[in-house]
This record gives sequence, structure tokens and C-alpha cells, in this order.
Amino acid sequence: MADLALAGDLLSRDQARAVLRAPDTELLAQLAAAYRVRHYYWGNRVRLHYLLNAQSGLCPEDCHYCSQSKISTAEIEKYPLLSQEKILAAAERAAALKAGTFCMVISGRSPSEKVFEQVLAAVKAVKERYDLKICACLGLLSATQTQQLAAAGVDRVNHNLNTSPNYHSEICTTHTFGDRAQTLNHIKAAGITTCSGGILGMGESDEDVIDLALALRQMEVTSVPVNFLIPIAGTPFAAHDHLTPRQCLRILTLFRFLLPHQEIRIAGGREVHLRSLQPLGLYAANSIFVGDYLTTAGQAPHQDWQMIADAGFVLEDAEGRAIAP
Repeated sequence: MADLALAGDLLSRDQARAVLRAPDTELLAQLAAAYRVRHYYWGNRVRLHYLLNAQSGLCPEDCHYCSQSKISTAEIEKYPLLSQEKILAAAERAAALKAGTFCMVISGRSPSEKVFEQVLAAVKAVKERYDLKICACLGLLSATQTQQLAAAGVDRVNHNLNTSPNYHSEICTTHTFGDRAQTLNHIKAAGITTCSGGILGMGESDEDVIDLALALRQMEVTSVPVNFLIPIAGTPFAAHDHLTPRQCLRILTLFRFLLPHQEIRIAGGREVHLRSLQPLGLYAANSIFVGDYLTTAGQAPHQDWQMIADAGFVLEDAEGRAIAP
């Protein structure tokens, strides 16, 4: 399977199923094969991203996994778009934590004209002051909005497909899989790097996991965050807690085989679901978030740095240059 991935060929569906359903006795062999592919494209380097929840809660969407949705009763902090001063302070922290990419996320279906203008201004201010790539996650976007983001200096826009086309209606009813795909098409047309992945552990089948990875491959997504559902009290998916560390590693292995040259990031749920096996995830993935997530805490940054060094990996910036630990 590693040979197929390195040759640019696609695994069959039976082979993809076999990755997800392999016994635990095959896990180390799977990771070794995934690392062959990962090392070919990314060597032993690891990229760090920093996530800022720039606007929290108050969202009209009904995404069942999200603590910020209109149907969630989770106790989270809710606030409008942060001031430019606070966004710059977060960018300073991102740089201090050796992140190459600063990810600005706002809740909501899509930004209002006022919020969008403030985001554009914040992007320009961050670019002027810090040597950071900027990834914006702003919800559904029009072609005009993506063009404006490109002009402001946004390097990457995140908009996750989240799950397969067939399973999407089980996780959200206020927008469709097609709506998300259209936003990705607008991002590509504007010449911005695409960032899109999914959330695993929401009750989807193995076929849905495969279909999600294939959809990302078909859309030629550049950066792929792989989130593992954190079941948050107050959300409809609070009881979805079925993942094991080994299954998470098999999912990462499959994503590396099906998306061989993409940046694959272990995103939300890394600490919760991989737990003591987190370092093994780096044999398939080449990127992680450092610091906290949107409404949940992450591992302490110094533990991330130590984990990376202990496993023999090297930090790199967004341009692929090695940086001191």
C-alpha cells in the first residue's frame, strides 16, 4: 500500500477497508508503511499551527458536534470578534510557541460585512508585524470574499468537509456538504491554499471515513486537519465516545496512504483520544496544533516540543526551514 501511495496510485476500497479493520498486531507495520510515505514528502519534520478562537458561540448553525452551535447547551465562553489588539497579542504568542501558521477562526454561518472588514484589517496588521502564515476559518464564503482574503494576504483558508457526503445530514441540517464544497472551490479559484479535513468519531461508518478522504483527494486539498470528536456535554454527540488510540492511528495511516503528499495535521482530540500514543501519530501525520483548541484545552506547549524531540523529529517553519527547539 505504501508503494501504491508513493507511485501516486489509489488504494482500492477493499485495501482501504483493510487498513481500518486491521488487527492490533499489524499496527506497527502499518505505521512503518505510513512513515515511508510521510518521510518521502516531509522527512522527519513537524509543523506547528496555533489556533485562535477569535469569535466564540452565537452561531445559527446546528452542527451536532459543536459546542458553539445554536442547539448546544454546553457552558462555553461566548463573545463577538476580538479586538485587533487581542488578535495581535495572540499572534505574538503563536510566534513565541514556534508556530509557523496562525489560524484565526470565527463562529457563525458566514461573516457579516462589518466582521469581515475587521478580519481583513486584522490580517494585514498581523502580516505587518509577524513572520507568520495566516489561515482564516470564517464559515461559508463567496467568491468575492475569498478574492478579498487573497488580496489582504491570507495564505490559507480552512473549511472542513467534516464527513462524507452521505453522512453529512446526520451531523448538520442547516447547510449541506455541497455548500462546504462550493466554499472550497471559491478558495481554490482565488489562488489561496486550501485547508480542509474532517471530524472522526461521530458515528460514521468505515465507508464514510474512506469517502471523506477520497473527497479531499478529489478536491486536491493541500492541508488536511484530522480531528477526533471530543464529546462535549450539552451537544447531541456528547455520548459518542467510541474511538480508541489504535483506531485513531489506523485512520491517520489511511489518510496518509490516500493523501500521500498533503500536510496532514492531528488536530482536535489528539490529547483526548491518542493519549500516551500521541508520538506514534507523527509517523503518519506531519503537523499538529500547539496550544489550545476552540473551546477545549490542549497539551502544554513544552510537552509538544519534548514529544517531537523525543521521537527524533525536527520542528520546521511554514517555509519548511528547520527551527531550534
